[in-house]
Amino acid sequence: MRPTSLRYALTAAVTALLVGILPAAPAAAHPGNHPGGARTPDRVTVGDRTYIADDRGRATQWRGFNLADKGHRGPDAFADIQERDLRDMSRRGFNLARLVFFWDDLEPAPGRYDRAYLGKMRRIMDWADRYGVKVMLDAHQDVYGPHFGGHRGAPAWTTRDDGLPYAPNPDDWFSEYFQPSVQAAFDHLYTDDDLRKAHARMWTTVAATLGRHPALLGYDLMNEPFAKFRDGEDLPTAAARFESTQLTDLWNRLADAVRLVDRRSWVFVEPTVIVGLGVPTALGTVDDPRAAYAPHFYDTAMEGGADYDPDGTFIQAYEAAISDYPTRHRMPVIVGEWGPPDPTLPNMRTFFTRMTAAMDRFATGWTNWQWCRGGGYCTLTADGGLKPNHDLLVQPYASAVAGNPTQYAYDPATRTYRITYTTRADTRGPTEITVPRDVYPNGYRVKIEGHKASWHAHGQTVEVSANGRPGTTYTVTVIPR
Repeated sequence: MRPTSLRYALTAAVTALLVGILPAAPAAAHPGNHPGGARTPDRVTVGDRTYIADDRGRATQWRGFNLADKGHRGPDAFADIQERDLRDMSRRGFNLARLVFFWDDLEPAPGRYDRAYLGKMRRIMDWADRYGVKVMLDAHQDVYGPHFGGHRGAPAWTTRDDGLPYAPNPDDWFSEYFQPSVQAAFDHLYTDDDLRKAHARMWTTVAATLGRHPALLGYDLMNEPFAKFRDGEDLPTAAARFESTQLTDLWNRLADAVRLVDRRSWVFVEPTVIVGLGVPTALGTVDDPRAAYAPHFYDTAMEGGADYDPDGTFIQAYEAAISDYPTRHRMPVIVGEWGPPDPTLPNMRTFFTRMTAAMDRFATGWTNWQWCRGGGYCTLTADGGLKPNHDLLVQPYASAVAGNPTQYAYDPATRTYRITYTTRADTRGPTEITVPRDVYPNGYRVKIEGHKASWHAHGQTVEVSANGRPGTTYTVTVIPR
């Protein structure tokens, strides 16, 4: 293991002063420690899956959306994200928002951080906290940044393209990642000492400013990282080399930068987008005590406008490929992005049903792309209603399980949710199941199988109190009236 702990203690206050912010709070014991000294776990591993534990030791699950405003910047940044977005997400039972921010807005010139921009991020997090929604901060980039055709991401002052040409391709913007000028810029970001330090300093600034916020779940360190290809490499070869070397190093360096000032929030790391082709990641160890995995779940054919193919193998191939890495490293999985560009196509109802069922099998949560009003990937129509088939995203789920979840599933045809779990001695509080009103407009019934258990409801939450001895198995079923 890398000797990071000593660096945390010695450099946190100094780093905070250097970036012009208040010093971080000292490292402390986990807030969920039991009286008498028993430590509450920060994760729960059950079989091949690991969950983030809350401050009561309960296994948590997450459902939500990306909040992103790519069209506004500077004084107008985040203009498309309103308090009503967090309120309406919460009213439909969602508990997580992946908040997209851009380094080019945050640090428009070297070392000059836009405090108003950070203030707007804090304001959105305040709204999230008001409505019981946690936030994952995503340092987003598309095609590196604004140097290339007005995309967003890394500031123009970080861009070193080796003088290579660049030709925009608005009809297929993702193809721009394969231009040598763009790949050169990524490579310099990973290898040039001054850019490496600037990248880390950016994350230290964000974590020191927002790390204490009660709505914060963690940091998604860089959206969809890309790399420079070497002569003769195809995509799988280049991705494997990059993931096992530069990308593993990047995640460790940026995690270290966060840990200088925040040792308690989670850091989320991504593989390259090749996982969407069913190719397992070659990432190495992210040596951080609270590292989680945040892959994206897109079908390239659907991204190009095709309908979902019910006879295809996209979901099966992805599911088979995605689990090995987080299982070996005991990392929670929250799918950071997924969703179709057009939810009205004929097979979309099958797509949403199969996708959410698959993520119930291999992940502990997801954030759909994206919560907004209007066209494209937006979840909502212009007047705020759900677009066709998006009703299938509104589902019951166990947001906190007081034990080890062994099996759970939701059947949208019958609106039946069932979870089985086994109690543990190191948890406190009830199991909490979110039961959205949209799913159960006429109410619901709850059946519990297991010794000494009861339930009661608070709004959209069913609380199950299981009073049997540790190791007792319970099955809870929720069905409509």
